[in-house]
Amino acid sequence: MTDLFVTKNNHWALFMGHLVIEKLLKALYVKNINDFPPLIHDLRRIIEKSGVELSIDKQIILDSISRFNINARYDDYKQSFYHLCTDSFTSEWIEKIKDCRLWIKTML
Repeated sequence: MTDLFVTKNNHWALFMGHLVIEKLLKALYVKNINDFPPLIHDLRRIIEKSGVELSIDKQIILDSISRFNINARYDDYKQSFYHLCTDSFTSEWIEKIKDCRLWIKTML
């Protein structure tokens, strides 16, 4: 994620950030539920299915990071997302993703 940001691939950096959080949440699901994780990419739904209650702030952050899963989106959405991913926007969200990563790891 950080290497992609350094090379100015901001949209891919945020996409990778989403994948990091998704994989950690699926690991948390397996730990808590002892079953295969759901085949979804919506981060809030994954953690809620894991039995974790969320504050409104955490819900907003996870919902926002979920928007970075651009792989299967329509071209017009991708285009608007590319324009949104300025250096300052991406830098801010990379820090939030790093914080979220550390928070999830405390539950693993």
